[in-house]
Amino acid sequence: MWAHKAWQGRLLAHPLPTQERLRHYAGWCDAVEGNTTFYATPTRDTVATWVQQTGTDFRFVAKLPKVVTHERRLSEVTEPMRVFLDAIAPLGPRAHALWVQLPGSFGPDDVPTLARFLRRLPATYRAAVEVRHPAFFTETRATRLLETVLGEADAEWVSFDTTAFFAAPPTSDAERDAWTKKPRMPLRTHALTDRPIVRYLGRDDADRTVEGWQHWVDITVDWLREGRSPTMFVHTPDNVDAPVLARRFHDEVRARVPDLAPLPEPIPLEPTTLF
Repeated sequence: MWAHKAWQGRLLAHPLPTQERLRHYAGWCDAVEGNTTFYATPTRDTVATWVQQTGTDFRFVAKLPKVVTHERRLSEVTEPMRVFLDAIAPLGPRAHALWVQLPGSFGPDDVPTLARFLRRLPATYRAAVEVRHPAFFTETRATRLLETVLGEADAEWVSFDTTAFFAAPPTSDAERDAWTKKPRMPLRTHALTDRPIVRYLGRDDADRTVEGWQHWVDITVDWLREGRSPTMFVHTPDNVDAPVLARRFHDEVRARVPDLAPLPEPIPLEPTTLF
């Protein structure tokens, strides 16, 4: 997302060389979803440039390649996982979690496969699993089965909240496009580990986005007071103001948890001058 065109020249300086874009994004937010790794595994050299542009406390939640999760469905994935883990190795402590986003067809009968996969992950990585099969949300047995497997692996269940988005019909082209692509998932707010991860999808209207995340402010405050370290990703269908909204969410939480560290100051769009 740090190359998102809508931010260039408005939130991030433009033009910027490729090796500087993440540095400027990191002035707005201290975490990023590695969604592009789903489509292609980056080179180790590319990942090394990400390290150079971020501090050690920056969080990457890197999505596993689709060949692992969707094409081979976590079976016979030794080689693609070896290539992927070798590529992201330079991240070191910045690799906050490996994001295992599973297809909607991956259901309760597939949980043993997930369990075997999680057992084989190197202990240096923690997994965050996102499921989309409705049974995991509506059938108690399936919920408990998945929670047990995740708990044994110290893996988190990623909460993907689309309830605010689907609360009313779409009103823009971006919303209409997302309406056909995003899953209508039941709301889940339970954390399994000390590092919960939330993906929140609001609306293009900022006020409606803010209104829809109020329960997450309460939950995040509780998590912090419990000693957990949550990561919250804020999206809208067009993502035009996503960094601004993310900082607003952080501000709302920090107003209630003053000890929470502030976010970094954005890098100015233009160099500072004396005149």
